[in-house]
Amino acid sequence: MIFRRALQRELAQTAAAVFVALFAILISTVLIRLLGQAAGGSVPADAVAALIGFGALAQMPTVLTLTLFIAILVSLSRSYRDSEMVVWFAAGVPLTSWIRPVLIFALPLVLVIGAGALYLSPWAQQKSGEYRARLDSRDDTQRVAPGVFRESSSAQRVFFVEVGAGEDGRVRNVFVSEQTRSGGLVVIVSSEGFLRSDGEGRRYVVLENGRRYDGTPGTPAFRVMEFGRYEVQLEQKQVTSQLARTRAQPTALLLAQQDKRSLGELVGRIGVPVVALLLALLAIPLSFVNPRAGRANNMLIALLVYLLYSNAISVFQSWVTQGRVGFVPGLLLPHLVVLGALGLLFYTRLAVSPFWRKRT
Repeated sequence: MIFRRALQRELAQTAAAVFVALFAILISTVLIRLLGQAAGGSVPADAVAALIGFGALAQMPTVLTLTLFIAILVSLSRSYRDSEMVVWFAAGVPLTSWIRPVLIFALPLVLVIGAGALYLSPWAQQKSGEYRARLDSRDDTQRVAPGVFRESSSAQRVFFVEVGAGEDGRVRNVFVSEQTRSGGLVVIVSSEGFLRSDGEGRRYVVLENGRRYDGTPGTPAFRVMEFGRYEVQLEQKQVTSQLARTRAQPTALLLAQQDKRSLGELVGRIGVPVVALLLALLAIPLSFVNPRAGRANNMLIALLVYLLYSNAISVFQSWVTQGRVGFVPGLLLPHLVVLGALGLLFYTRLAVSPFWRKRT
């Protein structure tokens, strides 16, 4: 029918615009958070781009769910405001006739959302954790940047290099400040330095032509030592595994484990595509706009419905993890309640305006 083709075209155009807006908001939010961490030294500046990519992939199911919900809601609300719905209803097209075209548009996106929630998001969480673990396992020399004071991973040292490594691999004008366990302070300054490795793979920092100051701040008891060559062995850190995090575990592993934490995580993952499908259908009755009332009323109600629904999923997921609710009730109850509310909304809209029903 004509209205179905027109609706499909408008839904696709609106969804594209909504997705671009939501994705831009997501990238901006992740970028601001990571830039703050990079400024604080907890995340290297060269790792921000990779972490943004992993964060965006992990949140993609949520973005697509909101895109689907908002696109259907906005498109049908515009039809109400422009009185197109009145024309369709007067022509004998009931509100239930919008279910089929909405499902045709929504089902491919629901499948993508389900694949993202079950496979893509856990993969992105796992890779992000592994990448952060590799960053944390780097030795302190890899954290040094020319012209910037950098703190070590243990927060016991502060490094400064005025000139970065050139072709010879040497840095110039090195400053190192270290806080000892006894409360003392060690300051080392040297004109240049470099890294070297021995035959067994051990790495050393070699400083040349400098001084070392040992003492306690606030007292005159300081010892000064000049050196021509000063070597310190670097401690190699082990990369810690992030697979223990439930959110980063593959779905197949969660199904095999069958413990409370795994079942709770499965409730959240399986619920994501179900939420997307039911929200797409809920958008049909929620899109009703009274021309005499405010245009934003239905949007506020829809936002409240989404928040309640998503929070209900989180609550049941937590209950399943704690063992207060079984897996099957925790998986089905919130969706059954929303499904009942969906039927009630359709019945209410059809009952209020009998001419909405299909003519015989």
